[in-house]
Amino acid sequence: MRRAPAARPAHPSPAGPGTPAALDLAVDRGSPVPLYYQLARQLETAIEQGALGPGSRLGNEVDLAGRLGLSRPTVRQAIQSLVDKGLLVRRRGVGTQVVHSQVKRPLELSSLYDDLEAAGQRPSTRVVRNAVERASAEVAATLGIAEGTEVHHLERLRLAHDEPMAFLSNYVPLDLLDIRTERLESTGLYRMMRAVGITLHSARQS
Repeated sequence: MRRAPAARPAHPSPAGPGTPAALDLAVDRGSPVPLYYQLARQLETAIEQGALGPGSRLGNEVDLAGRLGLSRPTVRQAIQSLVDKGLLVRRRGVGTQVVHSQVKRPLELSSLYDDLEAAGQRPSTRVVRNAVERASAEVAATLGIAEGTEVHHLERLRLAHDEPMAFLSNYVPLDLLDIRTERLESTGLYRMMRAVGITLHSARQS
């Protein structure tokens, strides 16, 4: 069976970097992979690799459909799949924009702060709570200390590109680490532990 050639624009419309028109997008009509998925995967790769940075606009669906020789519903389905993944957002009066690239957590013990920083996401932290309180029975059992022992209770909002990514709640034994709010807002908790020689071996996280 002869495979139809991939559809490519003969004359790409002029555009600056960070726009779909500046990318080498193509779909293969002879492939069993749905056309919308082919387009969505290429746009997702461009976002992950930084070719489409945060704030980049995808432009008009009609123009993109015409450029690739696709139907508008096919293009809309591709874009919607990335909206559902949190990579794109539709804004009234602005259009469809790149939000941020996804952070892929490695299968190893690492902090969200380090993962965001490694992904070029400009992490920042807002400390909501940094207090000393007595450990409840549940906290004490988890930390392997006596109930009522004083612990640090930390609550932090982790942001990337000034957008909330996670709410973190931690209990830390009081004598383990000097935890100051200004330090917590400039780095990650795991990094603070490593800086004083604490070696992390395992963790349960979700």
